[in-house]
Amino acid sequence: MSTETSQPAASPPTQPPSEPSRRTFIATTSAAGGVIATGGLIAGASLIGPEEATAAETSPSSRVSLTVNGERHTITVDNRTSLLDLLREHLGLTGSKKGCNAGACGACTVLVDGRRVNSCLTLAIRLEGAEVTTVDGLTRGDQLHPLQQAFIDQDAFQCGYCTPGQIVSGVGCIKEGHTGSPEEIREWMSGNICRCGCYVKIVRAVEQATGRK
Repeated sequence: MSTETSQPAASPPTQPPSEPSRRTFIATTSAAGGVIATGGLIAGASLIGPEEATAAETSPSSRVSLTVNGERHTITVDNRTSLLDLLREHLGLTGSKKGCNAGACGACTVLVDGRRVNSCLTLAIRLEGAEVTTVDGLTRGDQLHPLQQAFIDQDAFQCGYCTPGQIVSGVGCIKEGHTGSPEEIREWMSGNICRCGCYVKIVRAVEQATGRK
């Protein structure tokens, strides 16, 4: 009688655990990180009481009195407020434009006590008692300033965004006596950028306002 030894059934080969795809790994870690970050924010927020949070949101403010285009104003502003924001946001004088907001383009140029300044870099609270002139204050009733008229006559603008700053800077340039030649005008108005490239006509407009054209 033959005896057959039963062989145990072969178990299927063990497959190594599949590695997550790059997409799955990124999605998983991002989700976990979001949960951790959210938990951290919630825990951190609980450490700050309402009084401390209110104090953190409150910034110091000051009162400043200055004359803008011949009119006296006394305003309470945040100590960080620029002259440009005071003019546009508090007084509604939107003629002065906010371009780069870093003092590089000249679109926000105004006159402070007769001197040209970039209003985006000038703190309002430092101008106690100052006299400020913007492009809005150059006209006399319905009569345009000679340089405003010259810009129209010479077609010295295209998009017009830089034009208020160009005109105010040109007025300052004329008052300073830096209009002896086209080269001198270009040099002393080099802080005012015209991205449309109207520099030749701008110089002609300044010359016209000085009576040289």
